[in-house]
Amino acid sequence: MHLAELRTLPQALAMLLQVLKAQLSVLWLGLPPFWRLWGALLPGRSPPPLEQGAGVPPGATVPTSVNYHFTRQCNYRCGFCFHTAKTSFVLPLEEAKRGLAMLKEAGMEKINFSGGEPFLHERGEFVGKLVQFCKQELKLPSVSIVSNGSMIRERWFKCYGKYLDILAISCDSFNEEVNVVIGRGQGNKNHVENLQKLRKWCRDYAVAFKINSVVNRFNVDEDMNEQIKALNPVRWKVFQCLLIEGENAGEDALREAERFIISDEEFEQFLDRHREVSCLVPESNQKMKDSYLILDEYMRFLNCRNGRKEPSKSILDVGVEHAIKFSGFDEKMFLKRGGKYVWSKSDMKLEW
Repeated sequence: MHLAELRTLPQALAMLLQVLKAQLSVLWLGLPPFWRLWGALLPGRSPPPLEQGAGVPPGATVPTSVNYHFTRQCNYRCGFCFHTAKTSFVLPLEEAKRGLAMLKEAGMEKINFSGGEPFLHERGEFVGKLVQFCKQELKLPSVSIVSNGSMIRERWFKCYGKYLDILAISCDSFNEEVNVVIGRGQGNKNHVENLQKLRKWCRDYAVAFKINSVVNRFNVDEDMNEQIKALNPVRWKVFQCLLIEGENAGEDALREAERFIISDEEFEQFLDRHREVSCLVPESNQKMKDSYLILDEYMRFLNCRNGRKEPSKSILDVGVEHAIKFSGFDEKMFLKRGGKYVWSKSDMKLEW
């Protein structure tokens, strides 16, 4: 054996171990608890089906819905972004799968992949493989993605659309000049025209279509009633622009979002202007800040209770039960803001 081969042997073994870990995690999820196996051995008895989160200790926080920001890299420069490109790190695929399997075992029902821009890494193949894994192997009720939509191609839908429940596209304005001011402009590409194309693909490939909008200083007076009703999303999530220390505010931030901030009264006026849009789901700063379980690129929960993102240890190192204790998650606010809804496309009864 050559010296060069000897040097790469530990690396090869490490990669093999990662693959085995991920596969064993998936197999473990299919096993019922020991007492159920014992009951299955008794004559005339069969084990009851495994319940979601069967491995969760009593009293532990259940990660019902998780947002995994697996990359911070993005091709847009939105001025108010609160999850900025502070690193270029992305977990190896098998490690990400291992973490997702751990979350499923802890009770996760919905996973949302976000960024950064999730379609930037490996041109969407990475997020596509995660989506397929979560639906096909983990059998999660809901798998969704939040994207700016600029890098999604129809071939992605052909490969992975059947595994995706919801695609949420960020759109803050139907005025292209406003999009450019916000930071959603990209050369000659028209963000609004691309949104309409994505809407059609979601219909063609049976993916529920959702729109996310951040209300800020530059769109707060806009009337979007006609355009939203024409696009007819299953949900229109309307966020109030939020400051997060170290992300879009403060000395070590990559953005300065102070000029985008609006008052609570201005946010309420925007909501009142769109009160006839039945799919509108509003989220003020108060509702938004602590009601999300956010995993960063290292699979660390991010605690935003002190106005900045303070990471836990990675679930890959300490497990979900321990890491989630440092998430700052407000489950009551999660339920109050409507965090749990009909999120599986098989239950939506949509006309494709």
